[in-house]
Amino acid sequence: MTTFVQMQWDMNRRIASRKTEWVIHLLFWLLLGYMKFAGSSLQSLFASLNLFFITYAIVFIATFYVHYLVVMKRIFTRFQWKKLVAGIVISYVFFTALRWFTEQVATGLLFNRVNYIDPTFFNYLLDNLSYSSMPIILSSLLWFAIYYIRLLEYNQFILEENKNTEIKFLKAQINPHFVFNTLNNIYSMVYFQSDKSLPAIEKLSQIMQFTTYESQKEKIKLTGEINYIKAYIELEQLRHEEHAAVDLTVEVENENTEIPPYILSPLVENSLKHGVLSDACPIIIELKADREKLSFRVENEIGSQKKDKLGGIGLGNLKQRLDIYYPSCHSLQITTQNNRFIAELQIDLK
Repeated sequence: MTTFVQMQWDMNRRIASRKTEWVIHLLFWLLLGYMKFAGSSLQSLFASLNLFFITYAIVFIATFYVHYLVVMKRIFTRFQWKKLVAGIVISYVFFTALRWFTEQVATGLLFNRVNYIDPTFFNYLLDNLSYSSMPIILSSLLWFAIYYIRLLEYNQFILEENKNTEIKFLKAQINPHFVFNTLNNIYSMVYFQSDKSLPAIEKLSQIMQFTTYESQKEKIKLTGEINYIKAYIELEQLRHEEHAAVDLTVEVENENTEIPPYILSPLVENSLKHGVLSDACPIIIELKADREKLSFRVENEIGSQKKDKLGGIGLGNLKQRLDIYYPSCHSLQITTQNNRFIAELQIDLK
């Protein structure tokens, strides 16, 4: 399991910079100063800035950052209650020892003044138990606040990484699946010395160029996906002896509309794979897109020896990617009516 130190280092390196952290510290001290001196006049403000106020402020800040930078980090490297108690005791002893040195030794030598007149050891420890609580508590609260902010950002970072990893995995499923089927088709053409084999290879080359460059992008222009679909259809038509009739209608208002790659083509692939390909039963593909909404519809006749499936790499993959890219912003309906398979996809582009 990842330790807290490793996770904190990763968060510092990737997400929360030291600069941002110290800006938060600056705002904290400004707020603390405002709460301390709000409503005070300049006269009372300067009057309060006496020798032992300054020495206490020095001890306060020193203890605050020793506790913040050293003690809290070590306590939560691998949390144990005894480490928490020991850390608080260490910060208290540091505060008390530094205050003794500053206000009883240093000021005595430099200004011939001490804050406590002949205190007993027990009384001094007891009195500073109260004074030391404030920097220790405030330091702990600020440390927890910044840690919580980093933890939220780190969790978001992990979610994004998992999302990107899943998308890459899903894309990796698409390309080999398509190439596997196409190469089998071309192999059959070459084996039977079909004059369609060379055009098929040329179309495959065009498609592979798309899959090599465009598919690696997060989003592509809608026209790129349309051209890919057209090339895919032409390649399938070359494979069939009879004319594979496809009625393709495209109405796109903005050609620069961007979508993730392979978000439409699985429906076409599914239709060409399982549908009846003939002039009598054409495959109907309709695409309409404006600036707010994309509608994509694919309809085909179901062959007597073929059965459309809702699963498999193609449609199952598509559903996962739609959930990732368009959560709560899409609708995919797949129905069978009168021996016709109908897939309708709606995407909210706003």
